[in-house]
Amino acid sequence: MISYTVEYSSGRVSLPMKRREVSRWVKAVAEAHGKRVGDIAYIFVDDERILEVNRQYLHHDYYTDIITFDYTEGDRISGDLFISIDTVRSNAEGLSQPFERELHRVIIHGILHLCGINDKGPGEREIMEREENQALEVFASQLTNSLTPNPSPKGEGRG
Repeated sequence: MISYTVEYSSGRVSLPMKRREVSRWVKAVAEAHGKRVGDIAYIFVDDERILEVNRQYLHHDYYTDIITFDYTEGDRISGDLFISIDTVRSNAEGLSQPFERELHRVIIHGILHLCGINDKGPGEREIMEREENQALEVFASQLTNSLTPNPSPKGEGRG
């Protein structure tokens, strides 16, 4: 099961995403890596909350876009993924990317970590970026396919 929670202290924030499509995409990416989706919790927070989580659990004193807590067992991925909407927004601006695209990149970044892809060692960042880009292409084509109406079957007429 994939759940989505928003814990944003400075008021209500809306996320430009379609949860059903994102969930289908997450499952497809996991399956492409030989994994099944267990319990995934996306928790969307502000910068202050991500800093608090980073300090409390990882002993890091800085802001980040995502913190992934991995509870994966075998081929079933599970985890809590804290995503800072503030940091995603500032990263999107800094990269001249639409907010929605950067949000999707961060969403799938956490899933790729749960699938076993790392980004800290030599050459790993490039592998992660390649996997993110491939996943974003899958999402774009998934959305395109869901928006394209299926042609209705044509019956055979007698002329």
